[in-house]
Amino acid sequence: MGAGAGSGQGQLFLLCLLFLLLAGSPAPRPAGGQLRYAVPEELEHGAFVANLGEDLGLDVSTLSARRFRIVSRAGAGQHLEVNLENGILFVNERIDREEVCEAGGTCLLHLQLLVESPLELYRVEVEVLDINDHAPTFPWQEYVLEVAESAVLGARFPLESAQDPDVGTNSVHTYRLSPNSFFSLEVQTRSDSSKFAELVLERALDREQQRSHRVLLTALDGGVPERSGTAHILITVLDANDNVPAFDQPSYGVSLPEDAPAGTLVIQLNATDLDEGPNGEIEYSFSGHAPPRVRELFHIEPRSGQVLLKGPLDYERASLHELYVQAKDRGPSAVAVHCRVLVHLLDVNDNAPEVTLTSVSTPVLEDAPPGTVIAVISVLDRDSGDNGRVSCEVGPDVPFELRSSFRNYYTLVTTQALDREVVPEYNVSITARDMGSPALLTRSTLTVPVSDVNDNAPRFLQPSYSVYVMENNAPGASICSVSALDPDCQQNAYLSYSIADGHIHGMPVGTYVSINSDSGHMYALRSLDYEQIRSFQIQVQAQDAGFPPLSANVTVHIFVLDQNDNAPVIVSPMPRNGSVATELVPRSARPGYLVGTVSAVDADAGLNSRLSYQLLQATDFTLFSVAPDTGELRTLRSFLEQDATRQQLVVQVRDGGQPALSATMSLLLSVVETMPQTLSDFSEFNLPPEAPSSSPLTLYLLVSLGSISFTFLLAILILTAIRCHGERRSCQGESCSLPRCRCCPGSRPSSDSLKTSNLTAQPPAGTMAATCLDVPAGGPPGYCYKVCLGPESAQSDFMFLKPCSPPRNNEKDPGKRSQLSQHLQVSKQMKQPNMDWLPPSTQRPALKRYQIQHCWNSGGKQKGDVGME
Repeated sequence: MGAGAGSGQGQLFLLCLLFLLLAGSPAPRPAGGQLRYAVPEELEHGAFVANLGEDLGLDVSTLSARRFRIVSRAGAGQHLEVNLENGILFVNERIDREEVCEAGGTCLLHLQLLVESPLELYRVEVEVLDINDHAPTFPWQEYVLEVAESAVLGARFPLESAQDPDVGTNSVHTYRLSPNSFFSLEVQTRSDSSKFAELVLERALDREQQRSHRVLLTALDGGVPERSGTAHILITVLDANDNVPAFDQPSYGVSLPEDAPAGTLVIQLNATDLDEGPNGEIEYSFSGHAPPRVRELFHIEPRSGQVLLKGPLDYERASLHELYVQAKDRGPSAVAVHCRVLVHLLDVNDNAPEVTLTSVSTPVLEDAPPGTVIAVISVLDRDSGDNGRVSCEVGPDVPFELRSSFRNYYTLVTTQALDREVVPEYNVSITARDMGSPALLTRSTLTVPVSDVNDNAPRFLQPSYSVYVMENNAPGASICSVSALDPDCQQNAYLSYSIADGHIHGMPVGTYVSINSDSGHMYALRSLDYEQIRSFQIQVQAQDAGFPPLSANVTVHIFVLDQNDNAPVIVSPMPRNGSVATELVPRSARPGYLVGTVSAVDADAGLNSRLSYQLLQATDFTLFSVAPDTGELRTLRSFLEQDATRQQLVVQVRDGGQPALSATMSLLLSVVETMPQTLSDFSEFNLPPEAPSSSPLTLYLLVSLGSISFTFLLAILILTAIRCHGERRSCQGESCSLPRCRCCPGSRPSSDSLKTSNLTAQPPAGTMAATCLDVPAGGPPGYCYKVCLGPESAQSDFMFLKPCSPPRNNEKDPGKRSQLSQHLQVSKQMKQPNMDWLPPSTQRPALKRYQIQHCWNSGGKQKGDVGME
């Protein structure tokens, strides 16, 4: 090596500084609508290149937030980088121009700059300037040149060329030869501006005087400082082989497709030698300065001169290969001649397009407007011409399209509104196709998930629900389950159930039914009674957890099913003064004589209230029978002398439920010769213990008692009228309120007005025209309360009414209040007979009397007596 080959790091720094001084500041230069800078190679890390933030007009404070970055192809070195704090482009790693750009010419680094929010793309070119960092080198440090002694003056002998990886003025500029008396040096220039040296014979050689000559060949480049390389040449003088081979032409050109297989004939070289024998036999080989890459790709047959393809070609790596071939005969003092073979590669469409997802913004909201940018896509085809032109498209039936922003850059945007409930995720197929023949394509799939938005309200599986619950259910038992669906996902689909506020028979709905907010299971909070409430409905709401939350309502109809939980109640005949009802039957009664009708009611419904009658016990079963459907008690035959005068019967009433419930009653029939004028228990009259005409004293007592009773009743009525008249005047003077004025028009007496009595009211049949006072307040719904006064005071009791007023603050009578509350509670527990099943017409008068009796007992009786305070 020459003296200039050992420059150190300090010399390299001075050289870089000199380049910067000569080139000036690296101001941006526009190139086709883009920025272009120049920077010398071999700069240290952190060296300034350009101020991109200022040149591009970007706000430096937002570079980091907008993710300003250099987009590079996968596998490419990141030689340059951007400082996000000040927007300066600096050297990230050492740039070796000879390594980055293998071919000569201008060396450019293409940068793609991407900034988001909004999405912008810039293209910048940075030219890497060559510095003189390589010295020229020869293939060998010493080689032998054989020259025949018969060589004529002026004969030229080409020498091996020196190689310098640098370009331009930094490459090999000239050659120098050490001083000698036999040879001179001429520097020649090839068509590609490269230099090579030829040794010119200036003085005739005489092998006998000097067998060899030694000279020093120096190659110099044009850089500053100048670098050089040397090689020692040993010139051996040979005996005369006075003819050298000659090629047909000094330079050859050939075209070869880049996909040519190994072994393909590139060219057939031909050189001739006028000598004969070994001096005319020619051998071909690569010259000494053929680069290693050429030796890897091509091979020369030494005897035939065929240049064959040895390795794979790549147009994208190098489109031209320059081969230097020499031909030399086999004679003594053989002289080699050289020729150049230029192999031009033809591009073949052998590179499929490359698709790179530069930036992806996923997932995308389903309410994103059309035109929302999803991803930035770059495509690259290493081929040239039509083979390198690429078109890009997306698959069909997707709401996306590609828009071209720069050459080979596309943005994937939405074309219509998305709906996650219809398509939760899209697999977008992106196809990049070149224009070659045949065309090559690359498909890349981008998965675009759609993010949910709370845009769907819950929906119940049924428009309404009907629930059937058996009465007497256990409190807390599950009665049904409602379910709703929400097409949304995650928290937007999480549902909670609740019951809307409302009232059922004056009570909050929450006291009847509750619901599990998570599962939708509904539970009865109380035991239901069919006789009190047969059906009701509630509103159930399902609400999701989205923002804002959406909800839906559904109506749940709850029907209470009847259960046979009420036994029949016998209403006629009613026993008095004991537990056995009595009746008189004339001995002259014929078969089929109607003794009476047993009537009963059942509070249940349907089959549970259908009643049947049968004779359970009898003194003589052959004498009486009971109709199963009507309860009519008739004689089967005429009475005989031996028949007992008192017949004991037990009648059973059974309903149609499962299991069946029943009630029994005992009936005592007295067989008499003649019927008295009094009515029996079937007509709810007591039999007199003796005939009225048995004693005149009894008649007098009855008349006296009736007179006293009538006088007392008349006094009570007069007092009541006076009291009501006084309160009506006070109501007219003051504002009349219902709780205070019990006798005001429109006011209704409460149950406190009715008190107990020690007399039992038994109005006879046919006296329904007697004075009656309705008392609907204080009892359970659906009941009728009447106070009936019969005209026959001897066989009817009186019901006294006490003018009532609300309790005053100074009145403290806990006993009365407890009795009143107990009376109301007992009244509410009594059940109205069910009227779904209508009894026969023969039993309806008895049922009416039962209602009157029931009203009497409910409104006036508390412990079996009717009294007055």
